[in-house]
Amino acid sequence: MTETSPTKESNAVRYGCVGCLSLVGGTFSGGMIGVLVAKIVGSVRGCEPPTGTPACDWHVYAAVGMLIGAISLPVLTLLRLRRAEAAGGNSK
Repeated sequence: MTETSPTKESNAVRYGCVGCLSLVGGTFSGGMIGVLVAKIVGSVRGCEPPTGTPACDWHVYAAVGMLIGAISLPVLTLLRLRRAEAAGGNSK
């Protein structure tokens, strides 16, 4: 049996799947971290959040965190995946 290297098409599909999954994870985790930052900033400012909301201006912090997470996690994940493949870590 001979071992063949994966084709460019299979790598594109794998990168697409990994990128999409990490996009979702990055969006939600970034939003949660953003709300945590909003709670910290709100307590330092002495802001009293309205009833039923986690913090003052939480939606702004959550949106910024979601954007940062949606960009950074897929980029870092794909860079790490490419680096591992270039080093010969792709064993099938």
